[in-house]
Amino acid sequence: MKSNPYKIEGPALISFSGGRTSGHMLYHILEAHDFNLPEDVHITFANTGKEMEQTLDFVQECSKRWGVKIHWLELEIFDEKPVYRTKEVTYETASRNGEPFEALVDRKKFLPNPVARFCTAELKIRRMRDFMRKVMGYDHWDNVIGLRYDEPRRVMSARKSADRERWESIMPLYDAEVTKEDVAEFWRNQEFDLQLENYNGVAPEGNCDLCFLKASQTRKNMIKKYPGMADWWIKQEQKFGDHKGATFRKDGPTYIDLVDISNSEVELFDDGLGDCTCHD
Repeated sequence: MKSNPYKIEGPALISFSGGRTSGHMLYHILEAHDFNLPEDVHITFANTGKEMEQTLDFVQECSKRWGVKIHWLELEIFDEKPVYRTKEVTYETASRNGEPFEALVDRKKFLPNPVARFCTAELKIRRMRDFMRKVMGYDHWDNVIGLRYDEPRRVMSARKSADRERWESIMPLYDAEVTKEDVAEFWRNQEFDLQLENYNGVAPEGNCDLCFLKASQTRKNMIKKYPGMADWWIKQEQKFGDHKGATFRKDGPTYIDLVDISNSEVELFDDGLGDCTCHD
């Protein structure tokens, strides 16, 4: 008989992105442990400051309804070494205006892009790594991530990248052959849900609001729906003048262009690159 893929042995970190897929995974892990995780299994949520407010609400709701501690982590930057550090915040004190992300851009003096995704690395992956290594004191651990059975390319990528790290990647949803349809069905039967549009288990508006990895049409629609949302992204793109790295994407419209396009009926082609570990 196949063992329960949701039965996690520590030390382990459960990476909760704040989306429906990782929420589905978290619930089934908790259920497998009778809602009493081993002391060396920790749940983390890494906040960039640009998550949708609905995402933050959802993380808090999961914590309260399921009675579990979720560690909210953020990047903190100092002038002396180590420059990049991890601080723990709460739902109430979490950044909501892009502060950690903007501080990182100001420190790097150029923008992340599809090739150099240092936002994901510094705002999420390394914050969780430092939490396990420097705060909790583990030398090696299992990293539990919410990749589904219908995401084989992301699963393969996660396994390859883990070869260079202090952790082994564990993907219980993949092992349980869970698809996005299963995720959608799960949340239809719950008493609460992420308050963002659910397109068969996928939330295009989820996580970092106008992330440059999202399709231009998705970002255009969000800008039209949420006036002012593009202001932060425009500000970042205008910081570096005509220097290299002054746009998040070279293969599509700038954010100020997207604002103009959002007032038109122009349909943009699907140029989304949604394989970043931020997404779910």
